[in-house]
Amino acid sequence: MAHHPEGIDPTRLSDDDLAREVSHLHATRHETFLAGSEDALEAHTGRMLALEAEYLRRFPDRSAPDPLRTRAGSRAAAGQD
Repeated sequence: MAHHPEGIDPTRLSDDDLAREVSHLHATRHETFLAGSEDALEAHTGRMLALEAEYLRRFPDRSAPDPLRTRAGSRAAAGQD
């Protein structure tokens, strides 16, 4: 079995594996931030950004902001457009 200290390249992960990895990293972020070493936080951040970028590339529709979370969408909903 190959050893991947930085994890498998996100582009090589299946859609399900990518979603699971993103979810896991988000679940462990707070603990890494509070209790991890500087190196651990740096590695976690790098991996998180790589996985998130791949997720955004593959699933732009899933990651689009809710219109009410944008200024334009909120103004339109309030009748101020």
